[in-house]
Amino acid sequence: MERVVGTVARGLRGPIINKGDDIAQIVVDTVLNASTIEGFNIADQDVVTVTESVVARAQGNYASIDAIATDVSAKFGDDTVGIIFPILSRNRFAICLRGIAKGIKKAVLMLSYPSDEVGNHLVSLDDLDEKGVNPWTDTLTEDEFRQHFGENVHPFTGVDYIAYYKSLIEEYGVEVEVIFSNNPKSILNYTKSVLTCDIHSRHRTVRNLQAAGAEKVFTLADILNTPVNGSGFNEDFGLLGSNKSTEDSVKLFPRDCQPVVDGIQAAIKAATGKTVEVMIYGDGAFKDPVGQIWELADPVVSPAYTVGLEGTPNEIKLKYLADNDFADLRGDALQVAIKQYINNKDADLTGHMAAQGTTPRRLTDLIGSLSDLTSGSGDKGTPMIYIQGYFDNYTK
Repeated sequence: MERVVGTVARGLRGPIINKGDDIAQIVVDTVLNASTIEGFNIADQDVVTVTESVVARAQGNYASIDAIATDVSAKFGDDTVGIIFPILSRNRFAICLRGIAKGIKKAVLMLSYPSDEVGNHLVSLDDLDEKGVNPWTDTLTEDEFRQHFGENVHPFTGVDYIAYYKSLIEEYGVEVEVIFSNNPKSILNYTKSVLTCDIHSRHRTVRNLQAAGAEKVFTLADILNTPVNGSGFNEDFGLLGSNKSTEDSVKLFPRDCQPVVDGIQAAIKAATGKTVEVMIYGDGAFKDPVGQIWELADPVVSPAYTVGLEGTPNEIKLKYLADNDFADLRGDALQVAIKQYINNKDADLTGHMAAQGTTPRRLTDLIGSLSDLTSGSGDKGTPMIYIQGYFDNYTK
């Protein structure tokens, strides 16, 4: 019988993961159990993905705001600290900010505008046009910002992040001044000690600040990149990729992930004889066209994956072939011609017209988006995704 289904992604329900659990064995058991109960076969090149959250939970990779404060204090001492370019998120940054505030004496909080790095808006572009404000050249004080734009709450969360972040800092008796700028050098008019909180642009920000005369510059990746009094840590990403656990603690991005994915792959191979690919995923790196939020608050989509997930897709555009190379064919003849073309395609289609319009992203980023959207971030209870047929094509 002709196959009529291509890629299938299944969210797999597993147990609630706690510190000390063998996450690799739990994933393997969940996959094998789901295969038996749901009646699907495990095949070579199927993909198993696991959300970073349950890996970090199993590792117990948590830290308190006291640990954050201790590390920040050790790096900045009694300096006035410029806290620049944080994202606007109660889940991702607010608890980190509490820890930062607890470890300093005075702060200057510099927010990017009209939006943060991942698309959370303080004001709209239309508002800027109406007021004649240029976000690339104009640095605004809090009073100036309020005079132009008034009180602004986030359309989805209902939070006024300017007031909220300011209150979190003042909660610890820390004097804070709020300014608005997209130029990292603006902060140097207030202090030469800077904690830059941007995620994907942080290396450029550090480079520009140091060239402009900053004396101390650290990123969130430098905070808790080693343990503090037995806390969790991440040697590569520090606080980047962390999110709220409790009101005074965060769960950090998982560490030592490669042995986890390799172990899952080996165990499933031993049990089934099939070689599946495995990756750990965080945010999926897609953008909401309405809210304008770019879903990539994690430093990377995947901190670890098996070797078969290296690279980018090597696909052709079926509609291009149908409209161009084989425009005179119909029905079975068209199908045969396209299948023959696929079977004989080059190993690298970079620059080929027949590949135009295919998604130019890495496999791990594409599969991370599929997984993130499948598992969701709420109460679905499916932190593992089983994907079949992802590497199939029209000829299979």
